[in-house]
Amino acid sequence: MLEKPSRMILVSGFTPFNGEKINPSWQIVKALPDVISGFRVKKLRVPTAFGESIKAVTNAIDKHHPQIVLCLGQAGGRTHMSVERVAINIDDAGIADNQGAWPIDQAIVQGAPAAYFCTLPIKAMVEAMRQKGVPAEVSNTAGTFVCNHLLYGVLHHIALLKPAQGKQPAAARYPMRAGFMHVPYADSQIVGREQLFSLPIAEMAIATKAAIMAAIKHRADIISLGGKQH
Repeated sequence: MLEKPSRMILVSGFTPFNGEKINPSWQIVKALPDVISGFRVKKLRVPTAFGESIKAVTNAIDKHHPQIVLCLGQAGGRTHMSVERVAINIDDAGIADNQGAWPIDQAIVQGAPAAYFCTLPIKAMVEAMRQKGVPAEVSNTAGTFVCNHLLYGVLHHIALLKPAQGKQPAAARYPMRAGFMHVPYADSQIVGREQLFSLPIAEMAIATKAAIMAAIKHRADIISLGGKQH
C-alpha cells in the first residue's frame, strides 16, 4: 500500500483573459500529476482579476498550509518558460482585468515593501527545464498586471505569517517558499497569427513538473547564468 503524501505543493493557473479562449497556465496545471516527488499537488484555478486573485491563493494557503507555492500565468509574446525573480508593489495595467478593474500607478499594499524576491530556487528550476529541452530563463520583471499583483500578494501574505510553534499543523510550521512562472502562448492560441511564439501544452507541463522537482530538491539555489542579460 502506497503511503499517502503528507506534504503539499499549491500550483495555480489563471482563467482566460483579453479575448483568449484558454489560458495555458491553467491547462498546464491541470496536466500535472497529483503527486510529484512525494508531495501532493493541490491545483487551483485563479480569476484574472486584481484583488480576487490574491484572495483565492492566500485563502488556499491558509487552508492547506503548502510547503511550496508556484503560481503560473500567461505571457503571450515570451519565447521561454520564465521563472520570475521579483514582484514589485505596483499595479499599472495596460488593459482591464476580467472584472473591468484598470488600476494605474496604484500600490498593491499601501505602506508595504517596494518589492519581494521569490523564495524558490529560480536558477535550478530554469536548468531543470532546459535539461528537458524546453527553452527557459530567469525573468527580472513579472510586469505590472495581475500576474505581478498575485505574486506580490502571495509573497507579502507569507511574509506576515507567524505560526505559533506547537499550535499549528506540522505543515504550517514548515518554511513556506513561493514563486511565479510565466509561460508562452499554447500552440492552439496562435492559429492565424503563426508569427507568434508558442509551445505545446504537454511540453510545458513536462517542463513545469521538472521545475517543481528542482524546487523540492534545492533548498538553496545553484549558481548559474540562467537569466536574461538585458
